[in-house]
Amino acid sequence: MSHSLVDLICKRVSFPRLGSPAPDSKILERIYRSALRAPDHMRLRPWRYLLVEGDARRALGDLFCDAAEREDSNLTDSHRQKFRAMPMRAPIIVIAVSANIEHPKVPVEEQVISCGVGVGYMLLALQAEGYGGVWRTGSLAENSWVKAGLGIADHETLVGFLYLGTPEGAAKAVPVLDVDDFFKPWCP
Repeated sequence: MSHSLVDLICKRVSFPRLGSPAPDSKILERIYRSALRAPDHMRLRPWRYLLVEGDARRALGDLFCDAAEREDSNLTDSHRQKFRAMPMRAPIIVIAVSANIEHPKVPVEEQVISCGVGVGYMLLALQAEGYGGVWRTGSLAENSWVKAGLGIADHETLVGFLYLGTPEGAAKAVPVLDVDDFFKPWCP
């Protein structure tokens, strides 16, 4: 394995402030192709990705606002504006969906993890190509109104919203964790 790949992984950070330009179509294809290399038991290909860009971001913001209003009928105008502005934080949003295919050897949890690995691969690919991303979830990822508005079936899982674009500002310093705090020998 190349040390440069390990270095890239160890230096990966999220970029919450993203602007234009987005990667061009050739780079986007490479980034998206990286997601399709996620571990995939039985080759189910249990993932799908919705691409949101341009005016579709405003429609997604309206969907977020509608969902929030259904949860809280006393939503303030500033909160409504916040929900509408969320998708405008990056030029492209990739919505990761696990299809959760019934299979006797592959549990749903494994399929959701596979989709999550695909998102992680896209984050690494973005950074390798000089761009950035941030993976967001929260209550909107579990909201039935949002899922229905996106055409996500009840049996599917919305794994997250991957915002991508050009990083604005410096990367946040991430502390280096002590491996021994997390990796322990198993003692039977």
